[in-house]
Amino acid sequence: MFRIDIALQSILDLTPEILKENEIQGLLLDLDNTLTTHDNPRPADGVLDWIALMKETGIKMVIVSNNHYDRVKPFAEMLGLEFVCEGKKPLSDGFNRAQKLMNIPFKNLAVVGDQIYTDVLGANLKRDVKCVYVFPIEHEKKGFLAFKRKIEGPFLPKKLYNEK
Repeated sequence: MFRIDIALQSILDLTPEILKENEIQGLLLDLDNTLTTHDNPRPADGVLDWIALMKETGIKMVIVSNNHYDRVKPFAEMLGLEFVCEGKKPLSDGFNRAQKLMNIPFKNLAVVGDQIYTDVLGANLKRDVKCVYVFPIEHEKKGFLAFKRKIEGPFLPKKLYNEK
């Protein structure tokens, strides 16, 4: 249930070469702590250039977030990406809606995100979808997400993709 196909320190480490090696044509991108920090209206450093590179190389992308429309829409527009808000991860609804937008077979898609119990579990529940785990941009200091980070420990990858 917690299989990770590719583990990377940051989304910026996901290259067109890695995607080609793994027959990935489309990315289902998490928002918070993957593309930016929580509630931040601006992308993390380097994300705009990374998005441009992915577009240049023909990789399709859709943001799939559990956040509400008011959070996701302006962020997605800034990146020039389509989006699915209130995606209900780890359930399949948001991934299914994003796949229809991209019209790419699930076997050629990858979920990219920083949370074990939403992104990784969601990718595994879809079966054919690959899972790209990226470490969070920053760890939450309090609340439910901080608690979830603690219990994710046993499932975190021990090696990064390029350390095979």
